[in-house]
Amino acid sequence: MHSQLRRRSAAVVTAVTLLAGCSGTAPGTASTGTASQPVATDIVRYAAPGSPSNAVTDPHGLLPGESDVVRMALTYDVLTVPGADGATKPRLATEWRPDTTLTRWRITIRGDATFSDGRQVKAADALFSLRRMGKKEAENFGRMAMFDLDASKAIDDTTFELTTRKPYAEVGKALEGATFVVPEGSDDFGKPVPGSGPFRPTNKGGAQAVVYERNDTWWGPKPPAKTIEVRAVPDPQARAQALLSGQVDLAGGVPATLAKQQEGNSAVRLLRRPGATLYPLVMRMDTKPFDDLRVREAVRLALDRQQLLDTVFLGYGEVGNDLITPKDPTSPPNLAQPTRDLAQARKLMADAGLAGGVELTLHTTTAYPGMDSAATLISQQLAEIGMRVKVAVEPADTYFSAVYARKPFYLSYLGGIHFLDVVRVTLTPDSPTNETAWKDRTWSADLDRALAEPDDAKRRGLLGDLQVRLREQGGYAIWALSDRLDLAKAGLSGVPEGIGFASAFIDQVSLDG
Repeated sequence: MHSQLRRRSAAVVTAVTLLAGCSGTAPGTASTGTASQPVATDIVRYAAPGSPSNAVTDPHGLLPGESDVVRMALTYDVLTVPGADGATKPRLATEWRPDTTLTRWRITIRGDATFSDGRQVKAADALFSLRRMGKKEAENFGRMAMFDLDASKAIDDTTFELTTRKPYAEVGKALEGATFVVPEGSDDFGKPVPGSGPFRPTNKGGAQAVVYERNDTWWGPKPPAKTIEVRAVPDPQARAQALLSGQVDLAGGVPATLAKQQEGNSAVRLLRRPGATLYPLVMRMDTKPFDDLRVREAVRLALDRQQLLDTVFLGYGEVGNDLITPKDPTSPPNLAQPTRDLAQARKLMADAGLAGGVELTLHTTTAYPGMDSAATLISQQLAEIGMRVKVAVEPADTYFSAVYARKPFYLSYLGGIHFLDVVRVTLTPDSPTNETAWKDRTWSADLDRALAEPDDAKRRGLLGDLQVRLREQGGYAIWALSDRLDLAKAGLSGVPEGIGFASAFIDQVSLDG
């Protein structure tokens, strides 16, 4: 998710062949983590990216850090979740079935889920929660924008009808993410609100951590750990040091330099999630010189992607081929990898009237590890085609308000969200933060046609074609994909394998023995 999306909301394919009868996988599937359930220990302690100073309690609004999303995922059920393979899996919702127009969807939820106060979770609770998300669209980038929630209705205790504004075949995918279900009528989250998730918050832990106790009435597979402690730690180095000093059992999002140092340490495990992080190079298409496709293509051809991967991410990842969501199930496979071609890049610059070069400012920050060094290396590589690039390192605390979607040339952030979420936020004419000024209305019309296609395979192909067109004509250069790097205590198991929102479901973690 790029950074502002990650700061505000966690990011967020049906599992049968025929969409007309679609549902997820077996209703008993409850977690995106591993299926094994080792012997439980009393407590598992997790240092997650986030800050205790701006921690939130409302599950439907601003979710500033990963720690906030993890806390919500322990407390509340969501309707669907992304699997490790990127396909949508059931959680509280067991089935999502459309009518022939793909505009009215019957959503079935579990009948055995209860809130912590003993009340049954009903369809009215789920619809209320979605409507509350819709009212908070300014905070969550319009996650419910595809739905006409006023026209939607509860049918019975376990079924509700969800209406879309136009044919939309990816409703299961749209219900992934922060669709946390709360009791109907809940609005004051200053005090604990009953949830139906696998754990319950306690009043233990103090200012730096929140302690959760296992919910033994949860409908899903029994969590191995009796207690999970979530600590919000903003500094990646501090998270890693907390693990190495024995203060926590799992540290999320550690620096590549420290991960490299620990590769031979038998006391810890290095967990890698491929393709979790991108730092896209943004070129605004409504600003010179990037309003010329030849200049954008020259930039892409001038990048030494392997050097960037090795320098910025220390080789933990893979080179990028300019696909904006390369790990999405709809992303086309086996595309030719771009190769550096300085001669062709210089020719394109000359054809664009820039044979003498151009002066530019590339904005970056230290908000995420390696963003500043990436910009420095990119400036050196672009100098070889006549681009005289000054690197401006901007303050981390204002970067995503002062630079993101404002400056014409900068490094952005994208972490583990699927293609349709990126589309909603940045790639339609009315997107809330259209950072590259991509306003191809033909492309948008073709997107609508793809989402109205009921056949899964055909729709996947159409969405893949849209990504190829964006790759060739748009304002992004995706030069590398970094692995998400976590450090875990030896013996820790059950850490979810997926990226993005899928990584928040830690209810099956356990320390063996």
